[in-house]
Amino acid sequence: MIRILAILLWVAPAAADTVVAARTIPAQSLIRAEDVAINTQTVPGGVADPGVVIGMEARVALFAGRPIRVGDIGVPAVVDRNQIVPLLYQGNGLMISTDGRALARGAAGDLIRVMNLSSRATVTARIGSDGAAYVQN
Repeated sequence: MIRILAILLWVAPAAADTVVAARTIPAQSLIRAEDVAINTQTVPGGVADPGVVIGMEARVALFAGRPIRVGDIGVPAVVDRNQIVPLLYQGNGLMISTDGRALARGAAGDLIRVMNLSSRATVTARIGSDGAAYVQN
C-alpha cells in the first residue's frame, strides 16, 4: 500500500505552459514574438505553444499578463470593411469580373457580403488569399 501511494505521488501530472500577452495587444493587431511570454501555470483553454499565436491576429484586446485563448486569435484579415476588391464570378465557362465594396472584414476563406459597385447588388463571396472576392454559384 505504501509503495502504491509513493508511486502515485511520484508520478504527478506534467504542468503545461501557457502563452500570455507580454503587453496589451489591441484587437485586429498582428501578434509578434515580442508580444508574448510563457507562464508556467496551466490555464484551461489557454494556448501552450507560442508558435500557434505568433503571426495570428488578435480578435479581441489581449491584456498584459493574461492568458491567450484559442478564441482570442484568428487568421489575419486580407480584406478590410469598405475596401474596394475585385469581385469575380466563374461558372459554366463564363468569368465575370467587376469591382465590389467589402461590407465586412475577412480573412482568406471567409464568406462576407460584397456590394457590386456597378449594379449596387449585394452578394455573398468567399475571400481568396489574393484579396479577391469569389462569388459562389
